[in-house]
Amino acid sequence: MSDGTFREFAALMHAAVGLSFNDSKKALVSSRLTPRLRRLEIEDFDAYLALIAGDPQGEEFQTAVDLLTTNETYFFREPAHYELLQRELLAERPRTLAVWSAAASFGDEAYSTAMLLADLQQQGSIGADWTILGTDISDRVLRSACAAVYPQERLRDVTPQRLKRYCLRGEGESEGLVQMHPKLSERVRFGQLNLCQPIETIGPFDVVFLRNVLIYFDAETKRAVVDRVLTQLRPGGLFFTGTAEGRVSCATPLQALAPGAFRKALAA
Repeated sequence: MSDGTFREFAALMHAAVGLSFNDSKKALVSSRLTPRLRRLEIEDFDAYLALIAGDPQGEEFQTAVDLLTTNETYFFREPAHYELLQRELLAERPRTLAVWSAAASFGDEAYSTAMLLADLQQQGSIGADWTILGTDISDRVLRSACAAVYPQERLRDVTPQRLKRYCLRGEGESEGLVQMHPKLSERVRFGQLNLCQPIETIGPFDVVFLRNVLIYFDAETKRAVVDRVLTQLRPGGLFFTGTAEGRVSCATPLQALAPGAFRKALAA
């Protein structure tokens, strides 16, 4: 990939979906896309760029985004966040609860949260009226999330008790796979959403997870995305970002609770 082609590619991705690739990411972009070019029998990156630039809403453009942004995900990633959420809910004992997993990927985060909320409901610590919305820009990962079938390895941090209550183990050809129980999947819905575009009113939410996605944005886009997402969080609600993503820079007042955990300020 030439420097010029890379810069055109980076500009396209930034304009369309907010992804930020500086010059140091050229090797990464090239290595992740090269197998795709071979599969499509496209001779060079200029031809591939022309293909996706011609239809930024198309399937191949979405495939390129998936290849550049999909990283490892698993159930109960960053467990301290779930522990903090549990403590807060045990203190508040809400009768209704709405949660948004704003960069849901394959749904591991949404279903981890669903397991926690189902446990708390069973204990009588929260009411029965709770829902989870998972959104992502990738149609491919959302289709997988809706299927709610996962390799067993991704559930390595799920307790045996929760595995028994909320998971159906595959047999025969499906051995090694786990499907979420309908009592969880009926509480979780998924939809496509581009965080870099205006968001219609989908809240308000009591809890918002925006984890491990800000790393793909430049500083200006990060601020815009965080403030846009926080318009959907009620005052006093909980907001989680990836602990490796650093301090959130935004105009919305936030109270830091722990690394990657914040409370939105109450309205004045």
